[in-house]
Amino acid sequence: MPAARRGRTEPATGAGDTRARYRRILRFASWYLAVTWFFELVLPRIGLTVVTTRTRTRRMRRFARGFHVLAADLGGLMIKVGQYMSSRLDVLPPEITRELEGLQDEVAPVPFAQIRALAEAELGVHLEAVFASIDETPVAAASLGQAHRARLAPAAAADSGIDAVVVKVQRPGIDEIIDVDLAALRKVGGWLSRVRLVYDRVDMPALVEEFAATSLEEIDYVHEAVNSERFAADFADNERVRTPAIVWERTTRRVLTLEDVSAIKITDVEALALAGIDPAEVAPVFTEVMFDQLFTHGFFHADPHPGNIFVTPVVDASGGRSFALTFIDFGMMGEVPATTRSGLRSLLLAAASRDGRALVAAIRNVGVLLPSADTNELERAMTALFARFGGMGFAELREVDEREFRQFAVQFGDVVRSLPFQLPENFLLVIRAMSLTSGVASALYPAFNLWDSVEPYASQLLRDERGNIAQDVAKQAVETVGIVARLPQRLDALLTRVDDGSLATTSPGVERRIAKLERASRRVISALVFGALLIAGVLMRPDDVVFGAVLMGASGIPLLHALLAGRDRS
Repeated sequence: MPAARRGRTEPATGAGDTRARYRRILRFASWYLAVTWFFELVLPRIGLTVVTTRTRTRRMRRFARGFHVLAADLGGLMIKVGQYMSSRLDVLPPEITRELEGLQDEVAPVPFAQIRALAEAELGVHLEAVFASIDETPVAAASLGQAHRARLAPAAAADSGIDAVVVKVQRPGIDEIIDVDLAALRKVGGWLSRVRLVYDRVDMPALVEEFAATSLEEIDYVHEAVNSERFAADFADNERVRTPAIVWERTTRRVLTLEDVSAIKITDVEALALAGIDPAEVAPVFTEVMFDQLFTHGFFHADPHPGNIFVTPVVDASGGRSFALTFIDFGMMGEVPATTRSGLRSLLLAAASRDGRALVAAIRNVGVLLPSADTNELERAMTALFARFGGMGFAELREVDEREFRQFAVQFGDVVRSLPFQLPENFLLVIRAMSLTSGVASALYPAFNLWDSVEPYASQLLRDERGNIAQDVAKQAVETVGIVARLPQRLDALLTRVDDGSLATTSPGVERRIAKLERASRRVISALVFGALLIAGVLMRPDDVVFGAVLMGASGIPLLHALLAGRDRS
């Protein structure tokens, strides 16, 4: 097993280039952590907060540019980290997110000779034996692999019913690169876990491990193919959602062959218009499909950026024009446990009803807030936020005075920093999916109002919840009738046992707890007696030295009892 997967902080390989890669990542991280520490912690303590404030924007831009260069040069997981940062419009300033947006398509392709060698080694045959043709120019080059269009050989096409395919092949040596990158990220996570401002609010090592697990799954193409078929099964009855078929005979851990479903890129507004599709109609459908994944199925596409979603024109039986959303690239998927999904539904319903208190309660139920958190201030802040901005779309929000946003940001910053937050499993992927959903919808239709999609979906969800509640109540009623029907017979048997003296009740657990309470109460009494004798001795000693000394000495007896006699003997 590679060292990075065992949690070590040094790369397993002895190759010089990987050691240089590891050191370069750590040098970059340590430099900017030191700069941030100096400006954000040291300078304010010596009264130079004005310098911190004045240089913050410039420092953020410099960091984003530096990371952009690092990620584009190194590739691997650094691209994934940059993509994640670029999608966090909710917590990261635009100086960072704007600079990192271009990382999506900035990876240089691997020469086809290397791709051919890896694919033939994986498939065990020459490519010409299984493909009638293959385009040496990649249709997409990503940080972990690249894709080429191809046509299956006639026999394979007849067997699978598919002619045009896309062949995804891992980048050669990507396993080793991921090991090194994860080792570096674990090291940086360890550094951050020692910073109080960080560890009070987030478990950085746990976040790195969640990112690591997702990344290792993403380079397993068999896992991706299984995800694709599971996703297709979830939406089998939805005509608006499509997925590519998998050619299993030509799929391995490092090579994935699937149906070519290329169509209109979801954010290509001009191409949509030429196909007679209104982007304003695509945005709410896309949002609803993402809501279904998160709140209904609990299995969702965690990387719904524009390159992974096509809009496919459809002509129905009556000749009318419509469209379907075709999802690809199921390497990064998230799964929401049933309990978390229930909390997310409550979150959605509270947001749809603009109920600040209910929203905070839902946040707590999801597990983002620790049970000890005092949420009164957060409830007031959320209520004020809904009162001012609730229901506004992106276009309306752009018209709001920036100073008003800044005032709310300061208020929320103070409140949030005072609360103990934690991120449940897979919650980073939920945040990523919703951030990308919001960004794609607004790119499709600048005047798009997320509330227009939330409210009808939440209303339907509420109706479904009421139906489930009604079913639960009916089930409980049937069970209650059964219990009531058996009650007279059980009572009669109980009374008979009481009459003949054969009824006995024991509860070792309760008895142990009672014994502990008794010992604790005796300790409290002894402590009170000790305090009373000691104080009395101190007060009496000036007037009667002997009696005061006796009282003070006698206080040691109940003190010893309080300290020793109450020890747990269980």
